[in-house]
Amino acid sequence: MTTIATPPRPAPPAHRPAGGSHTVADSITMLRRNLLHVVRYPGLSIFVIGGPVVFLLLFVFVFGGTLGAGLPGVDPDGGRAAYLAYVMPGILAITIAGTAGGVATTVSMDMTEGITARFRTMAISRSAVLAGHVLGNTVQSIVAVALVFGVGFALGFRPVAGLPEWLAAAGLVALFSVAISWLAVGMGMQAKSVETASNLPLILTGLPFLGSGFVPTDSMPGWMQGFALYQPFTPFIETVRGLLLGTPLGWEPALAVGWSILIAGAGFAWSMVLYERKSVR
Repeated sequence: MTTIATPPRPAPPAHRPAGGSHTVADSITMLRRNLLHVVRYPGLSIFVIGGPVVFLLLFVFVFGGTLGAGLPGVDPDGGRAAYLAYVMPGILAITIAGTAGGVATTVSMDMTEGITARFRTMAISRSAVLAGHVLGNTVQSIVAVALVFGVGFALGFRPVAGLPEWLAAAGLVALFSVAISWLAVGMGMQAKSVETASNLPLILTGLPFLGSGFVPTDSMPGWMQGFALYQPFTPFIETVRGLLLGTPLGWEPALAVGWSILIAGAGFAWSMVLYERKSVR
């Protein structure tokens, strides 16, 4: 009796075909996963929010009186209040930068524990796997910024912005958060270990100190001023400061948006190249 061999079934595609609707749906699924991860492991989120709050209290109540009195046109008796207004945009920048460590660590954990390898075998858009981390971290950044704002208001921070300025500031915060998140995803994928991934983004939290976040750039040595003026965090800080407090904006919004788009694009390209390279191993 002759048996007819049944042809083997074709292997299912490792990823969905490229398509906007699939990518969006998969990104939302990955976003939900990352938000659940934040809820289940709140310690990292508490650190992300608590660190900037500690910085804010330290600089306002310990250094604020002296540093505020040195600001141009400030009455020495009102130095602390003036410095609170000055330092808030820098604290917001540190808040956004501080979330990078969390997303880099999470990405590295997914890579080293085999979760990303499992995703590669499923019908999931490649970009959505990483976009879920970015969207989740962006949501966390916005929540953290809102909570830090609340602490600032409780300490006496009083912006003079109207609704258009508030909307513009919120949009810039979201855009900058997306940019830092994509860069952090690349760092997490590049890192050889979870410990390295948690340390790499620390350089980002130092940049606001090397810009206009805590002191005017013209008070720095001349050789440092060029870097301080044009590094990515200074245009962001000056734009938020101008929108909320009415200081001159100049070209700072264009530089802030330009830097955000450049960082986001570079972070996305870097992350996707690493993802594709490690997918074929």
